Amino acid sequence: MGVPLLDLTRQNAALHGELTAAFERVLHSGHFILGQEVAAFEAEAGQFLGVKHTIAVSSGTDAILVALMALGVGPGDEVICPTFTFFATAGCVARVGATPVFADVDPVTFNLDPVDAARRISPRTKAIIPVHLFGQSTDLTSLLALAGEHHLAVIEDAAQSLGARHRDRSCGTLGDAGTFSFFPSKNLGGFGDGGLVVTNRDDLAEKIRLLRTHGARPKYYHQMIGGNFRLDALQCALLRVKLPHLPAYCAARRRNAEYYNERLASPPRMVPAVPGVAAPAEARLVLPVTGAGNDHIWNQYTLRVPGPGRRDALQRHLAAQGIGCEIYYPLPLHQQACFAHLPSARLPVAEQLVSEVISVPVFPELTEPERHAVASALASFGAG
Repeated sequence: MGVPLLDLTRQNAALHGELTAAFERVLHSGHFILGQEVAAFEAEAGQFLGVKHTIAVSSGTDAILVALMALGVGPGDEVICPTFTFFATAGCVARVGATPVFADVDPVTFNLDPVDAARRISPRTKAIIPVHLFGQSTDLTSLLALAGEHHLAVIEDAAQSLGARHRDRSCGTLGDAGTFSFFPSKNLGGFGDGGLVVTNRDDLAEKIRLLRTHGARPKYYHQMIGGNFRLDALQCALLRVKLPHLPAYCAARRRNAEYYNERLASPPRMVPAVPGVAAPAEARLVLPVTGAGNDHIWNQYTLRVPGPGRRDALQRHLAAQGIGCEIYYPLPLHQQACFAHLPSARLPVAEQLVSEVISVPVFPELTEPERHAVASALASFGAG
């Protein structure tokens, strides 16, 4: 049977009445920019995350951008970020005139390697942007210690990890600032672009709110050069409907991931990733795992397929059976054409991962027959 990588209609259809009521509430209010809906969503998101300040912005990308601006990152500064992630992380660093410095990642969690990050600190380093990739935290304990030792700011890119936790604290709330995305495919998916910046720092929150509206306070009197980073009232009203369901969405994703891991864990052909231990030579699939101290919410279920050309063979195998899949990400950032002017670097883990990773359906509304179809397709490849 065919299984889509993601089906947004199922989740939203279940909330049709509430979403329609929220739309009509905003429509009849006549108030479409900032205002009560935005303030209410910010308060509810702040309570969910356990953070002091939440500022809704126009996208996850703009969330990173405005956080960098508020921290004063600019020309002459360097910012360390992982090379294996979505483009926005490093793209925003370049947009403020700073230089992204790419570091390698952990082969088990796919997140920024603190040891490699430490090697890349220079007198020009001003910040670190760890990315909580695929739904689980990076090693924040180590990275926050590293940042503290070198007096660096930390912006957590938690675009894929709203609801994930590290040592019982919400991802995005441990650094100087955290950024989130409400792109429709995220675990709290909106109805277009949308983002959030969170912080426990009063000074930073004040700057971000000011920058969100062209640096103006009061209107037409500009204290700083900002931008139009506002999130629409309609988006916030719709997200308010979905936010209370986020724990259930995360729990369903966990159940789906656990189902795959249980069905597929049959060594030596299919093995879970183990920190510091190479996969057996005969392993055909390396299964994703949850890192120590993390609460994974599985925005993606991403496997590794060792061996030249074997990931692409699995992609063809899944496509032949109608199973949706995606490669996140096919080229590391340090090898992107737009960064060719930067000093060359060899980041071997990321360079290997881009030829091995593949993600399969894990969205909350997967049916039992669909989960079985996905697992069976993977198992038949892994047994070959």
